[in-house]
Amino acid sequence: MPRGPRLLLPLLALPLVLTGCGGGTAPGADPDALQVVASFYPLEYLAERIAGEHAQVTTLTAPGVDPHEVELTPRQVGSLGSADLVVYAAGMQPAVDDAVSSQAAEHALDVMPSASLLPSDGDDHDHGHGHEHDEAGHDDEAAEATEEHSVDDGHDHGAFDPHFWLDPKRYADVAATLANHLAEVDPEHAEDYRANVRVLTDELRDLDDELADGLQTCASREVVTTHDAFGYLGARYDLHVVGITGIAPDAEPSPARLAEVTALVEELGVGTVYAEPLLPTAIAETVAAETGAQVLTLDPADGLTADEDTDYPSIMRDNLDALREGLGCS
Repeated sequence: MPRGPRLLLPLLALPLVLTGCGGGTAPGADPDALQVVASFYPLEYLAERIAGEHAQVTTLTAPGVDPHEVELTPRQVGSLGSADLVVYAAGMQPAVDDAVSSQAAEHALDVMPSASLLPSDGDDHDHGHGHEHDEAGHDDEAAEATEEHSVDDGHDHGAFDPHFWLDPKRYADVAATLANHLAEVDPEHAEDYRANVRVLTDELRDLDDELADGLQTCASREVVTTHDAFGYLGARYDLHVVGITGIAPDAEPSPARLAEVTALVEELGVGTVYAEPLLPTAIAETVAAETGAQVLTLDPADGLTADEDTDYPSIMRDNLDALREGLGCS
């Protein structure tokens, strides 16, 4: 709903929001700015880019923390109640789902329905849909899956893969939804939100083209990763993604699963196993040691490291470089 009068409440609530984890706007910003809380980095990035100077954006997930495992302090939970908008991805972070339900049910935006989620196929994703320059949305199966999405997924994420932002097209769809919602909450600046999302959408389209061109001709299309976070990347760019563990990164692979992936790497002649910056590298190193493969880093872009110069586009371009090296792309 549109914003109402903002008397002393935002000034009292501001310290609660600022002492969350991280934030997009520096201290001393306009206290009358829209207060937006994003559950984790991909949504923080969108909110900052779209809201611009009209909002103070904070995140519930600090740099260096795996967003799947985030736990909220009482102060953070309380900050949700005083925010103008809470942006989250239901099923991605159980602690956030619980806090939204108790503190922010009337002013929260769940982005998952606009992301056209893919079903989680279990251990072995065979995503080979290829790159298509379409503006009409995604396939009917994904749309139907999204309609059936349940918020009570827990760490297993139910039957759906939540990592939609690794497909720039889906990420742009979510950005459009967020811009429309911001325009409803703050109609005074609606045109600015729409203008900002148009710029962002163009940038994401360019990034999509860059990834598609860079991954078009590769000696291998087999991508073996620590956990199964890259299904959308595989679906968009015709890569066969195999996660050593499943969707949940905290799951330990069984000896049988390690043997299965090791055999697959040897059978297909896979030369690279990809680790992640926010997860232990031991699993990837185990498979690499058994097969002679090298270990490179592929970032699911779900959280930042301590590197302050990193953002979503730079992460994705680093991923492109790592994939081109590991897959032998020309």
